[in-house]
Amino acid sequence: MIELLLQAERALAVGLLDQAEQLYRQAIERDPRNGIAVVGLARVALERGAERTAYELASRALAIDPENAAAQRLGARLAEVMAYRGETPPEVTAVGVVAEAPDAAAAGVLPAPPPVRPRNPQDRRPARRGLLGRLLRRS
Repeated sequence: MIELLLQAERALAVGLLDQAEQLYRQAIERDPRNGIAVVGLARVALERGAERTAYELASRALAIDPENAAAQRLGARLAEVMAYRGETPPEVTAVGVVAEAPDAAAAGVLPAPPPVRPRNPQDRRPARRGLLGRLLRRS
């Protein structure tokens, strides 16, 4: 099982998304409660731009293993991105997606993302210069 997950990680790292997905699915077929493989599928979905699917899979991994730090981070970040866009994250149960929830974080699915403060156009503070710019003291 570990070798299968390592092969999937290597495939994902070099951008072989189809191969990574196939390997993660094989791992899930062998052990449906393998949260690491489910998070791997979520990462594949995210690489493909399917953020809602990635969120659903991260939530599924959390239902399997609530202590899975990768699933917690991925789900919280995706919930934050969706909230910033004004989208509602789907409500997820241990089995899968149920329906759209007004606030999945309030429903206890994922930890609430930090509030996002939109940039005020009247805020006249200069943008922070990068490290190289600060080191070279250039404007």
